[in-house]
Amino acid sequence: MFSVKELVESVSLTSLPSNYIFGNTESNRHCLLMEPEETVPIIDFSLLTSHDPHQRSKTITQLGNACLNWGFFMVINHGVAETLRDEMVRETESFFDLRGEEKKQYAGKKLFDPIRCGTSFNANVDKTLLWRDYLKIHVHPHFNAPAKPSGFSKVLQEYCEKTREMASELLRGISESLGLEERYINEKLGVESSESHQLFVANMYPPCPQPELAMGLPPHSDHGLLTILMQNGIQGLQVMHKGKWVLINPLPNSFLVNTGDHMEILTNGKYKSVLHRAVVNNKATRISIGTAHGPPLDTLVSPAKELVADDAGQAYLGITYRNYLELQQSKSLSGKSCLDRLRFSM
Repeated sequence: MFSVKELVESVSLTSLPSNYIFGNTESNRHCLLMEPEETVPIIDFSLLTSHDPHQRSKTITQLGNACLNWGFFMVINHGVAETLRDEMVRETESFFDLRGEEKKQYAGKKLFDPIRCGTSFNANVDKTLLWRDYLKIHVHPHFNAPAKPSGFSKVLQEYCEKTREMASELLRGISESLGLEERYINEKLGVESSESHQLFVANMYPPCPQPELAMGLPPHSDHGLLTILMQNGIQGLQVMHKGKWVLINPLPNSFLVNTGDHMEILTNGKYKSVLHRAVVNNKATRISIGTAHGPPLDTLVSPAKELVADDAGQAYLGITYRNYLELQQSKSLSGKSCLDRLRFSM
């Protein structure tokens, strides 16, 4: 099948096809609740960009703690219009609703094809298929968009511009939280340059007849520095925190942000990328929309000298962003296995 959506719509499924079964381990299925004292960090973007130095300093400290302790946080008061967010979700749903033959023109097999849609993660090597259809678009430095639906391109361009601006501001705050100059990350890695890389990834998780046996996305970390995510109001994102899977229920009109593998490399392991996964349900279709923000593809990413302690040494090998993406996308999605290959043996 070209997509899970087609599979669901073509037959009346009462049980999960065997090639989608991940297993029925109770500890792996159920979300373990947070301890009562634990709360997902919330960053007020309006305070991060405030002209009040006290408010901004306080928010930068909160941002640093979120990166250090969670690798994940919610962003509120971000200034992205709710109407734009809603339009992006609607246009994404409309894309997935296109006829199969209209979407198959984007069934690219090469990593850097401008637009790719398909199913699972790497269906050529995945031993068990994921209950997930995806749309991936390279939107910067060169903007691309599918021809249909007709309103998709305009909404996508505006949405991606807004999330790039948000990522730049967050990276400024993260730089300062590390004791570095405000523009350190953006300038060192060229994140604000005309060649910086931004990838739009939309996921669709249709209702699943046996959700306890399937997986939308297995535990993994993201490439890049930051991923900015929103969803259509259906829960399914779980984040690993202190050895427990935490089900995330975002505040209305908030964005979810997580640190990626290249943030871990750059900070020499201080701000780690976070494991997360997508579980599925048997009642409603979940849509998630993420933008991954990284440096220009041929930028060598290695630990910042300012963050390498003399007694600890450099923890990661340097690698170009392009080569890292090629390494990650050539295999099945599995935890932090890609990043682990760059660690120095200590």
